[in-house]
Amino acid sequence: MGKSADSWDEAAAILGKKYRVLALEQRGHGMSARTTNYSFELMCDDLLHFANKLKLERFTLIGHSMGGTVSYLFSEAFSSRIERLIVEDTPPPFPDKPIEIPSSPVAPLPFDWQVVTAMIKQLNEPNPDWWQNLPNINMPTFIIGGGSSHIPQNKLLEVSKLIPNCELVTIGDAGHFVHETHLPEFLAAVERFLDS
Repeated sequence: MGKSADSWDEAAAILGKKYRVLALEQRGHGMSARTTNYSFELMCDDLLHFANKLKLERFTLIGHSMGGTVSYLFSEAFSSRIERLIVEDTPPPFPDKPIEIPSSPVAPLPFDWQVVTAMIKQLNEPNPDWWQNLPNINMPTFIIGGGSSHIPQNKLLEVSKLIPNCELVTIGDAGHFVHETHLPEFLAAVERFLDS
C-alpha cells in the first residue's frame, strides 16, 4: 500500500535476465487510475483484466503486502491461471485489534489516500472466506517472511499449513520489505523456488 511498481525495479532487473517480468501498479497507486472505489476484490479483478489484456494464460504471481493479499485472492479464484505463487511477508487479513484510520495528510501523496481508508476498513472487517479458501490454492506456493516485521510471523506459518503445497522461508531480520532491504537473499530464495 502506497508503493509503486518501481519498488520492484532492482528485483525485476535481475529476474528479468531469465524471466519475463511485469509489474502491475494497483488502482490508486503510481500511474494507475484513481477511482472512487477500492477493495482487495476490485484489485483482484484488475489483475484478471491485466492478465487477460496481455494474454497471460498461466504465469507465476508474486505479491507483497497489499499485493500479497490480492495474490492470495486471485489464486483462490483463478487457480488454473497460476503456475506458482510467491507471497512476501503477508497473510490474508485476519480478525485482530482494530486499526485506527489516520488523519489525511496535508502534503500531496504519490497514491490516493482513499486507498488507505478503504483497505483499513477491510483489514478491520476481513472476509472469513479469504482464510477458508486457502486450501483451494493448489499450485506450488512460496511464502517469504521478514522475521522482524510488523506482520505476525505465526500467521504466515498458519497460512503455509493451510495451503497444500506451500513452503515458508524466513529471511532473518529483513522486516516487511524483504525484496528491498535484503534483495540478494530474497532473489536467491525466489530463484531456488522457481528452479525446483
